[in-house]
Amino acid sequence: MRNIRLLFKSRKSSKTEKRAAENRLIIFGRYPEVGRAKTRLIPDIGSAGAAHLQRSLSEHVLQTALSAAWTTPYELEFCFTGGSKEKVRRWLVSDQIHLTVQSEGDLGRRMFLAMADAFDRGYGRVVLVGTDVPALSDNHLVAAFNALNHHDLVFGPSVDGGYWLVGSRRKLNVFNGISWSNADVLKNTLKLAKKNGWSLHCLDPLTDMDTLSDLERWQPGRKWRRPYLSVIIPVLNEAEHLRKTIAKACTKDTEVIVVDGGSRDASVDLAKEAGARVIFAPKGRAVQLNAGARAAKGEVFLFLHADTTLPKDFVTHIFDTLMDPKVSVGAFGFKTDYDKTAMRIIEKAANIRSCILQLPYGDQGLFMTRDTFVSLGGFPEVPIAEDLFLVKNAVNLGAVKTLKIPAVTSGRSWRKSGILRTTAANYLVAVGCFLRKSPYDLAKLYQRWTKRV
Repeated sequence: MRNIRLLFKSRKSSKTEKRAAENRLIIFGRYPEVGRAKTRLIPDIGSAGAAHLQRSLSEHVLQTALSAAWTTPYELEFCFTGGSKEKVRRWLVSDQIHLTVQSEGDLGRRMFLAMADAFDRGYGRVVLVGTDVPALSDNHLVAAFNALNHHDLVFGPSVDGGYWLVGSRRKLNVFNGISWSNADVLKNTLKLAKKNGWSLHCLDPLTDMDTLSDLERWQPGRKWRRPYLSVIIPVLNEAEHLRKTIAKACTKDTEVIVVDGGSRDASVDLAKEAGARVIFAPKGRAVQLNAGARAAKGEVFLFLHADTTLPKDFVTHIFDTLMDPKVSVGAFGFKTDYDKTAMRIIEKAANIRSCILQLPYGDQGLFMTRDTFVSLGGFPEVPIAEDLFLVKNAVNLGAVKTLKIPAVTSGRSWRKSGILRTTAANYLVAVGCFLRKSPYDLAKLYQRWTKRV
């Protein structure tokens, strides 16, 4: 969606702008929110999976609308429910799309008021299209506006008996008295139009994406029952913390992948009992993280330390953060379970560093889309600070955002080596990374400084 502004600003001629002012295309949709989008599909693909599908379908329709505007110029409006204008503007990036909020009432009332408002503003042809039609093409939208040169109404029939598009050249209430969400919606609407003597034209039928069978007909063979989020946890003798970490990470929208690097305790058995999928890789956090990513099935990856527990509704927070196309990587706030005044001060300082310098650490839980991870080339397989190296590279792709809500990590390192010593060692490694010091030298320094062997 990052090219929306460019597509609109390329249309400069006054003649084209005048023609566009006569036509209005209304995309009638929803801001994607976990648990509120494509609710009929939630039992099959999960709350976040359904919201992700809603986003993909909506962006396809928006891009198609932008492309078709080159052939049939029109003003473009996104009439939405859910979210807010600020969130929608952040998502769509462009200030060239008119944003309006859907009115209250049933579907028919909301569509009528949206189209009526366009006619009241002086538009001569108004077309309204839904966001659930992946087969929508430029030709469909061009044909809809052309049909209104000779007909009062135009419809895009759905194979389920409804319609995915409606257009008119005057303010007609073709929605009055229609019962929604049944197989006779289009049939009854056409009867109403004929009864009132309105001429009409129907486009080719298309399929709305409302059920799992719709998805399977659209893309046969694709595995739709897959997690939205893959939580990847590298472990080496982490039996003490692992059960709690996995329990917090397991949801209907996630898969948990534990990557064992040769544990000699009960880590593997505990992970399996807790519901995680266990794979094996050579010892080394970066190596294990990359192995987990290769095995992952999700659209989004969350890389988590074995002693870090996630906050409530973490999937929703991740989804909403990545709705911003300017964000490349996200992380939760930093907090430990070590209840000391000095630790609280260090936590605040760490969060300031994470936000201002865009430099979160791995114990905050780093998350990103699969595509971003591939673009970054994965974690550099170095003995220390693989998280810092990845985050430094991610800034070149977009913002690195730290959330206010924290993940809670174990304070064991600070308890073992002391708060000041451990904090100093962490900052020495961070400074060394920026000074391009050898990761192998930094690993030795860190071990000496924290008295690790």
